[in-house]
Amino acid sequence: MPPITSFVFCFLLLITTATSFYPSAVAPRDFRRGDELQVKVNNLLSAKTLLPYDYYYLRNCKPPTISDAAQNFGQVLRGDRTSVYTFHMREEQPCTVTCRIVLSAQDAKDYKEKIDDEYKAYMILDDLPVVVSRKNIDGNPSTIYQQGFEVGLKAFYPGTNEVYSYYIVNHLSFKVMYHRDEEANSARIVGFEVTPYSIKHEVQVQWDNTNRLNVSTCNNSTRYMFEDGGVSLQEVYAGADIIFSYDVSYKESEIEWASRWDAYLLINDGQIHWFSIANSLLIMLFLCGTVATIMIRTLRKGIASYDQLESKDEAHEETGWKLVHGDVFREPLNLEEMCICAGSGLQMLGTTLATVIFALLGFLSHFNRGRLMTAMVLLWLLMSYFGGYSSARLRRMFKTAEWKRSALKTALLLPGILLSVFFAVSTLIWGEMLSSGVPFGTVLALSILWFGVSGPLVFLGGYFGNRKAAIEAPVETYKIPRKIPKQPWYLRPISSILMGGILPFVSVLIEFQFVQTYLWMNQLCFMFGFLLVIFVVVIILCAEIAVVFCYLQLCSEDYKWWWKAFLNGGSTAFYLLVYSVFYLFAKLEIIMGVCGILYVGYIFIVLWAFFVVTGSVSFYACLWFVQTIYSSVKIE
Repeated sequence: MPPITSFVFCFLLLITTATSFYPSAVAPRDFRRGDELQVKVNNLLSAKTLLPYDYYYLRNCKPPTISDAAQNFGQVLRGDRTSVYTFHMREEQPCTVTCRIVLSAQDAKDYKEKIDDEYKAYMILDDLPVVVSRKNIDGNPSTIYQQGFEVGLKAFYPGTNEVYSYYIVNHLSFKVMYHRDEEANSARIVGFEVTPYSIKHEVQVQWDNTNRLNVSTCNNSTRYMFEDGGVSLQEVYAGADIIFSYDVSYKESEIEWASRWDAYLLINDGQIHWFSIANSLLIMLFLCGTVATIMIRTLRKGIASYDQLESKDEAHEETGWKLVHGDVFREPLNLEEMCICAGSGLQMLGTTLATVIFALLGFLSHFNRGRLMTAMVLLWLLMSYFGGYSSARLRRMFKTAEWKRSALKTALLLPGILLSVFFAVSTLIWGEMLSSGVPFGTVLALSILWFGVSGPLVFLGGYFGNRKAAIEAPVETYKIPRKIPKQPWYLRPISSILMGGILPFVSVLIEFQFVQTYLWMNQLCFMFGFLLVIFVVVIILCAEIAVVFCYLQLCSEDYKWWWKAFLNGGSTAFYLLVYSVFYLFAKLEIIMGVCGILYVGYIFIVLWAFFVVTGSVSFYACLWFVQTIYSSVKIE
């Protein structure tokens, strides 16, 4: 078999090449004066409903041809589109009319619904998301930035929550910050801000000689009236004659291109993350002490006393984990399913760790949108080799030769479940004409990659795993299974499984809340350091808890530890599922059934992956633990 290190080197080289294919992902773009800058629009999102809509779902100004502006697979999933906003580098652009729209009754209704649900629009320029600057509410003089801008605002009757009017955001005042290179006579974009306004434009003449609208509130001399509030707001109602406009200003900045993301990387709630990490570390250290006590004191003393017994009769008088040595490696029920789950879990574990580590080291830079998602898909495909390899090796431990069937099920079963849910959700989104619907061609490409890349790699890993020497059990298995005595309540399957997931759930809950928010709001997540620490801590916690429960189970002479070990760690996903259901009904405002289905579908995909990861880690930790303790016992 070729060395594992060679395979790792090859796929690292491949993933680096694949994610660095686009030059804009790794190098800055230099713009000379007058160069065209094209703004991309993304979608409409709300933190209240989590239901994404295409930017052009509402009546907005459209270019002659709307096309996808995606450069890679990740941007396809995000849904970048072309727009009517075209700038020219370092050339001030006064108020410019983009289009004139008369709202129908349905258009007005759609706008009011989206304003009620606090929807925001998202745009991108040179891979920088547009931001709105806000003053820090805690008195800190620093400026904070919020991605996206509201599609409108509403006015309330004094002292009540009753809305009496809705206003549309129909003017955008853009500010582009640039860092100039004197030697090259060019500049690089380092900031993209917008100030949204609602303005009731006044038309002097219907059409002038240039066939353009002549709007008195949109020209060189009146652009600063917006800041002073000297104009009326544009109300939303059926039949409203709305004129959309924008202006562009440029500001030279001392910020260099390499530091332009610093404003986005600021975490205002960093103390919460540190508290979460400290809490998780304390729990992990406590369990480390517990496991160390079991391994160093209890086990060593028990093994020494067992080895000093002079006869088999004395051995039979012993109680505890030493008496089940003849059954502890007995083949578990549903062995094939166990091998599939364990192999798939290692595949997902490798994908997650590699993605977070590469992102933390800068290989998956946020300078290019969609690069992280592209890398995740490629890594998942390439990690299929390890899924097939581990599944075949585990099955070979029980001297069975059906590695091909295990490889086939490993390639089809769990990925098939996830992709089926993904396809079902996408189909629902297509029917509702929402923005997060993945194009059918992309779904077809995913299926081709699944069968054409992932499947063969699983079989390749299974082939080499089957050729590898079998994992040998340190003790011989008796032909007749031992009777399991009645177990205490806390070691019964349901009780032990539920208790096993509590501590990891508490450790990961805070970070799960933040990750969930970033995912639903389709925003970039930069907390890779926090995520890596928490993920590693949770993995260690799952392994430690599984070892503790496995030891208690064996001491109670219950040798059927295989599935319990897997489910002890995997039960963390059950608690996250319960929390997600609570979050769905308590924190979100569901306005239509598709939103709930969308939420449940995507949460199922995330938590199913989390389940197999934590379950496989717990299983392999217990396998190592059982092999270690029984290989230390002298049995004749």
